[in-house]
Amino acid sequence: MQESIAAFTSLDRATWITVASVLLGLALAHVILSWFIKYKAARETNTHMPMEDGTQAAIREWIWRGATRCIRPLAFLIWVNGLYLVASTIVADLEEYKFSATALTALEWWQGLGTLVGITWLLVRIGVTADTALRKIAARTDNDWSEILIPFAGRAVRWVLPLIAILLGAPALAVSSKTEAIVKDATSILLIATLAYVGLQLIHVGTSLILQRHQLSVSDNRRARAIYTQVTMLRKIVTSIVALIAIASMLMVFESVRHFGTAIIASAGVAGIILGFAAQKSIATLLAGIQIALTQPIRIDDVVIVEGEWGRIEEITLTYVVVCIWDWRRLVLPISYFIEKPFQNWTRTSADVIGSVFLYVDYSVPLAPLRAELQRILEGSQLWDRKVSALQVTDTKQHTVEVRVIVSARDAGQAFDLRCDVREKLIAFLQKSYPDSLPRIRTSTLDRHPHFQSAMTGT
Repeated sequence: MQESIAAFTSLDRATWITVASVLLGLALAHVILSWFIKYKAARETNTHMPMEDGTQAAIREWIWRGATRCIRPLAFLIWVNGLYLVASTIVADLEEYKFSATALTALEWWQGLGTLVGITWLLVRIGVTADTALRKIAARTDNDWSEILIPFAGRAVRWVLPLIAILLGAPALAVSSKTEAIVKDATSILLIATLAYVGLQLIHVGTSLILQRHQLSVSDNRRARAIYTQVTMLRKIVTSIVALIAIASMLMVFESVRHFGTAIIASAGVAGIILGFAAQKSIATLLAGIQIALTQPIRIDDVVIVEGEWGRIEEITLTYVVVCIWDWRRLVLPISYFIEKPFQNWTRTSADVIGSVFLYVDYSVPLAPLRAELQRILEGSQLWDRKVSALQVTDTKQHTVEVRVIVSARDAGQAFDLRCDVREKLIAFLQKSYPDSLPRIRTSTLDRHPHFQSAMTGT
């Protein structure tokens, strides 16, 4: 401690004048920087340029607002480097003392850390300003893409800029090369992860925006189902590719992994053949998923009959398909099932479907009143699409006549409800108006038969 006091008291007057001049210059630079930016910002904000629309004016306003937010980090960088200059000048005049080398090393370390903090602070302020500005600008537009993608770009800038600052500022730290390499590798991994996350979010936002324009809830949703299936499958494929590239890029950050990757390239052909044989079923399943995404034998919300079960396609992945059965059970099938085995797709070309109702009635049934009642039921039903209706005798049995009713509806769900409604009302009509036309078994009493009576009397 006494040595330090003695060292500082030994400094000559010229050194102290230099120190005071540098500190005064730093203060003046701070004041001038702050005054100039605030003056320009106020002037530009209040100035209205000719032929400038609202968006351009907002951009110019936010640029200068961001500049005012950068005053403090810029001043911090000025003071950090200026004070480092002052302190290093003083230590240089005290080189005959033992502590001078240690003090100079500490100053270099603090100057590097301060510069890194200042750059990070500056880029964080820029990122926050850009994010806020883009949100405000997006709120002025009527375009759906702008309202989603512009704020998303602002968030991406807000996340990526600080990592870039750390990556660029790491060499400024007065640390060992090994520590610097660790910092740079860690920051590179974080940057890759952030960019991958941004890419995945961009894919999700873009596909969600496309799907918003094609609703599955409408009655004629064939095109919507086709787009929904393609977009969903392609999103999963692209997501897998982005994740794979990100993981590979993270591994390639390390020098040892790069050398290992170079070494295995020579044996990649043999390894590829072995892996191909070992995972041929998985690869075939993956290719089947891609084939379904392109050819679309099934789509999301298609009505299908598989394994004797009626249901709707609820989810399609690269490896399996989930079918929601009518009683809310889930049937999970490998995606190759829909390439290799036959199945029924009721909505392949259209959601419209024809349903049938079978009635078994007596031979005495009057068909004309029955057809008229069917027409009356359909005219009063909102489930009928007014395209197809018919009542026909399709078969005769020993005791009954088979009457088939066919009706059309907009989709399979409405067709099922319409069939149930028609069946119930036609049965009620027969019970009320023609009860004798319901199925019955005819019997004859033998004692009333003339041949039986003759045999009994012997005549």
